[in-house]
Amino acid sequence: DIYSTFLQRSHDQIFQEVALQNLPVTFCLDRAGLVGPDGPTHHGAFDLAYLRPFPNMVVMAPGDAADLEGMLELALRLDGPAALRYPKAPAVRLDRPKRPVELGRAEVFSWGADGVIVVCGALLAVALEAAERLRAEGLDIGVINARFVKPLDRETILGAVREAPLVLTVEEGCLMGGFGSAVLEAACDAGLDTSRIRRLGLPDRFIEHGERQELLAELRLDAAGIARTLREALGARRPLVRAGGVPCRERPQVMA
Repeated sequence: DIYSTFLQRSHDQIFQEVALQNLPVTFCLDRAGLVGPDGPTHHGAFDLAYLRPFPNMVVMAPGDAADLEGMLELALRLDGPAALRYPKAPAVRLDRPKRPVELGRAEVFSWGADGVIVVCGALLAVALEAAERLRAEGLDIGVINARFVKPLDRETILGAVREAPLVLTVEEGCLMGGFGSAVLEAACDAGLDTSRIRRLGLPDRFIEHGERQELLAELRLDAAGIARTLREALGARRPLVRAGGVPCRERPQVMA
């Protein structure tokens, strides 16, 4: 395997020697996402954005250890290039029935009447915890484990965009060109209402040193931050109601 940040040095070789030739090479990207004390030189922030555009490239992000095992098995059967990213963190194994990893297919944990979290990669357990917190507050939030950034499971994810009042994408990578961008592009191409989509990920700046959990909390990528983002977004989208029950989008003016 190779550190995500160091694979950037080989961008032209990935293009010329692997993707263009459609060779069955699998890149195992260690330290994808935040690496804590190693700091901005080692954060694996950009791999989704620079690998996703290559034709023939399959890009996978396991949600837990079981996903990782299934994706490694799948990669050995592929006839073209693939990338598999995982963080500098202990491997979590979620307690759930074993579901096979199928190329380009997401895993639906639950649907939500109030919103859906579509999570890319190892923040799956955190997203599930955030959904549980919101359910305890009376909000029905579903969770989808995207598994694949490319090919994107358009049927499942765009189904959520069509049906749910709000879809929040969550990724441990840069927002520009990353997983959330892929979802927005797909929704736009399908003519869907992209105002239903919100994104959480790494902002457009270099992230400094710090313990991984502290950095995730600072960037709202922990359970509390994801729950807070959904709570705020749902509050902003919920229409006001005039007397008589008529929806009203405008805010009341506050008089001094």
